[in-house]
Amino acid sequence: MAQKRDYYEILGIDRSSSGEVIKSAYRKLAMKYHPDRNPGDQQAEDHFKEAAEAYSILSDQEKRTVYDQHGHAGLGGLGQGGGFNPADFSDFSDIFGDFFGFGDLFGGRQRKGPRRGSDLQYELEIEFEDAAFGMSTDIQFPRTEACKPCSGSGSAAGSRARTCPTCGGRGQVYYQQGFFSVGRTCSGCSGSGQIIDSPCQECHGTGQTKTERKLKINIPAGVDTGTRLRLTGEGESGAKGGPPGDLYVLLRVKEHELFERDASDLHCEVPVNVAQAALGAEITVPTLEGEATVRLDAGSQSGSHAKLRGKGVPSVNNGRRGDLIVHFRVVVPEKLSREQREIFESLLEALPVDNEPSEKDFLGKVKDYFS
Repeated sequence: MAQKRDYYEILGIDRSSSGEVIKSAYRKLAMKYHPDRNPGDQQAEDHFKEAAEAYSILSDQEKRTVYDQHGHAGLGGLGQGGGFNPADFSDFSDIFGDFFGFGDLFGGRQRKGPRRGSDLQYELEIEFEDAAFGMSTDIQFPRTEACKPCSGSGSAAGSRARTCPTCGGRGQVYYQQGFFSVGRTCSGCSGSGQIIDSPCQECHGTGQTKTERKLKINIPAGVDTGTRLRLTGEGESGAKGGPPGDLYVLLRVKEHELFERDASDLHCEVPVNVAQAALGAEITVPTLEGEATVRLDAGSQSGSHAKLRGKGVPSVNNGRRGDLIVHFRVVVPEKLSREQREIFESLLEALPVDNEPSEKDFLGKVKDYFS
């Protein structure tokens, strides 16, 4: 009889390795040698069984201690005389379920009992000002709720569900596939583990009914497009009396005709005429609360701006408001009256004298650029 290999050697780890290292090493070998990836390869199947046996011992602290002290011989007293035993792998669904899409390989544990309901999402469009200052509103959406006549049991009044005789209440049946057992949803009870002989007439045995849920929600100040509000317990009802899921309200904020938002700051563009830009003036500007007045300095150019502190949007986290930045755009009139034209002509004659140095500098730069 061939001598059994050392379990640490099989997994390629040292004797001081942690549980996570052991599990990681086994995952790599299981991925490499699993029979589903190596159909008809007996050598790969042997390596897979060998790695699985090593993992079953080293992942169990009690068995590992015995093995470290007495080797393979010491495992006989624990009923681990050696060899691959599929019954030892009932707790490995997390490993094999991740790899191959079924969590009950080797007859793994079946999740039974109440299941949490599904989460729902509701999309809500709100006005710009409502996003800035907050609001309360009513929403209505469809969801499943526990059937009231049968209290979610699915059985008619005076009757009770019975355990499925096909799967014994487990919700799954098992059959051999190669050297291990694979679980499949029981066709007799559709995985519920129970048979309802007298279904509730209201829900037809499902334990759930569709309804329209009306709800008042509060939207905090400072939200923006993409903000998602979570309402705990307002999702779909859970099966078999399980807890409900949650409702997520996804917000979309309408664009504003005057303001653009950047985090908690607001930006707006205000037109001014040539005289105001040249001489300076008090300019009336819009804010979310109404009008305000800012000072435009003499000689301002297009793109000049003024800042109104605390006139932006509140932060949804701390309530602190951002600023309003007003950008000035100098507007040149397209049509002039006779009087206006005479004024601009006089101005044209006067300006070159004062602007001559800067004009020459500009023309010099143009000449240098093209030379």
